[in-house]
Amino acid sequence: MFSKKTTHSRSFSTYIAFALMNLLLMISSLATAADQVNVYSARKEALIKPILDTFSQNTGIQVKLITGKADALLTRLRLEGSASPADVFITVDAGRLHRAKAAGVLQKTNNENLNKLIPANLRDVDGYWFGLSQRARPIFYAKNKVDPKELSTYEDLASKKWQGKICMRSSNSVYNQSLVASMLNATGEKATQDWLNSFVENFVRKPAGGDTDQLKAVAAGQCDITIANTYYFGRLINSADQNDNSVADKLGVFWPNQTDRGAHVNVSGAGVTTHSKNIANAVKLIEFLASPESQAWYSAVNNEYPVVPGSEISDTLKSWGTFKQDSVDLSILGSNNRNAVKMMDRANWK
Repeated sequence: MFSKKTTHSRSFSTYIAFALMNLLLMISSLATAADQVNVYSARKEALIKPILDTFSQNTGIQVKLITGKADALLTRLRLEGSASPADVFITVDAGRLHRAKAAGVLQKTNNENLNKLIPANLRDVDGYWFGLSQRARPIFYAKNKVDPKELSTYEDLASKKWQGKICMRSSNSVYNQSLVASMLNATGEKATQDWLNSFVENFVRKPAGGDTDQLKAVAAGQCDITIANTYYFGRLINSADQNDNSVADKLGVFWPNQTDRGAHVNVSGAGVTTHSKNIANAVKLIEFLASPESQAWYSAVNNEYPVVPGSEISDTLKSWGTFKQDSVDLSILGSNNRNAVKMMDRANWK
């Protein structure tokens, strides 16, 4: 039989061993956390992973990436709550970034470097999100049908001369919602509603498909005019498919409202999640995405404009010329979104 002293000694040794094992597991967990950052991204993997890999190579911080639809990822963040592994949420459009802020899934980040690099109108007024790349939404026209001298403003697209000549994607598109939200800010509710009513009457067909489908419809002669984000046009230009190149060759880009507020622009952006376990790494990643290297990459690979003034832009973007952009605070696009959607519904924009 074991003596009480022997039993007590072994019990104590077991306790010490168990405590040491837990300590080692905790240290291991902390070390792992210090070397990683978890990203939920509404951007497709091909459009974000290469630059995240570069971040890992430069810093030694491993990025765990989950991609998905913007609304689905936002819902996931809300449902996961404090159990969420996400540290950074990347999504497209100021409207969606505003929804993430309103849903309480982002935390305020007061970072001097980001505030200095990114113009105030391209980041959240309270520091919950930061724009990382810009996507302009100008007018595209059929070169063989439209004289660009006939074009002037978004507002002019509601005139009768464009009746039955415009293709647009659905009002469910947050890109169209943000365009209307910007007009609501610029011209007021009555003028915007009047414009919407007449603009929708000029549609040649019921809205269907994405921006690329609208560009292809213009090239095919189904309509003369559309409004689309420039990066879709850039993809057609740089595609390995000659059919895509042919579509692009038939289109012209027109920068509207150059004598007043400027062409509408929006952003893709990111914020640190409310329950991030790796806040320091999350901020480092967002800072890296605002660096000259990343800004130039966005331009060359994604055909998007940098948010940091003075950044290098690709030859494709240069070929479209310089333009005046609307300098509205993009936070306003989010706060105007609900009203913009209601007004689009009233105009019967399907």
